[in-house]
Amino acid sequence: MSQHAGGDEGRCFEDFHVGLVMRHPLGRTVSEVDNTWFTLITNNTNPIHFDKHYASQTEFGEPLMNSTFTLALVVGLSVSDISRNAVNLGWDEVRLPAPVVAGDTIYAQSEVLSTRESTSRPNMGIVEVKTTGYKSDGTVVITYRRTILVYKRAHAPSRPLPTING
Repeated sequence: MSQHAGGDEGRCFEDFHVGLVMRHPLGRTVSEVDNTWFTLITNNTNPIHFDKHYASQTEFGEPLMNSTFTLALVVGLSVSDISRNAVNLGWDEVRLPAPVVAGDTIYAQSEVLSTRESTSRPNMGIVEVKTTGYKSDGTVVITYRRTILVYKRAHAPSRPLPTING
């Protein structure tokens, strides 16, 4: 199991290989406020996300986190390992096997499924990963495949160094 290659700069195409498993370093406890804001921002009118009375009458008994919030959160948890130097090409096979509710803490890990040189962009490569998001008790809440276009090391955009006066 590998952790952060490339430090704070993120991985480049050369850092990925088939079978590499990355346990992403951060977890995030989700809140009712997260759910309310995300639901409002996305104009999702399903009351199971924001109406406790309605949600109490469902099999879940309480409001569920918006599923696209769960996707966005797990993608965000993976950025430091997967896509700091990348552009998303797509998500496939998104599955939500268990609900997420306020108070759950979500973690994630990813496995590299394939890598190849880009034929249209010689300064980049294409990487496919499978990411799994799970609760602190190990319950899997989301899985998906993600394809990204990743810069090769010699072509990754540079970041400025801070100027320190003093």
